[in-house]
Amino acid sequence: MQVVVAKSPKQKEDAFSVRRLVFVEEQKVPVEEELDAFDEVCDHFVLYDHLEPVGAGRFRSLEGNGKVERICVIPSYRKKGAGAQLMKAIEEHAIQNGYPALKLNAQTHALSFYERLGYHITSDEFLDAGIPHKSMEKYLKKT
Repeated sequence: MQVVVAKSPKQKEDAFSVRRLVFVEEQKVPVEEELDAFDEVCDHFVLYDHLEPVGAGRFRSLEGNGKVERICVIPSYRKKGAGAQLMKAIEEHAIQNGYPALKLNAQTHALSFYERLGYHITSDEFLDAGIPHKSMEKYLKKT
């Protein structure tokens, strides 16, 4: 599997297709909440298994730190290291671009996944798109 930063319209559409499958179809998030104005200013990442898009996420600058958003992996690739591979690529991108820390809002069912990657909880629970979340943060080490 390989993670790429989406450069072409096709790669961006691949990212959006995974997000629609996971968030809109599976989790019933309204499409108008899932695809938003930040999509125009974010770096989009796509995890491919050969030519098939199986994971996606986006990265944006927020108050001097990086913000990781819309991390998703299609069901058949979960619990196989795909999400961790996607997150590692985003973290490397952030380090290369000089970001000292990453923030994210994690669905509560995924908290342990992010904790294993070194993130710590920084907020109480809140709802986003009707789904319970908590904010998390990780300070990055330069490699």
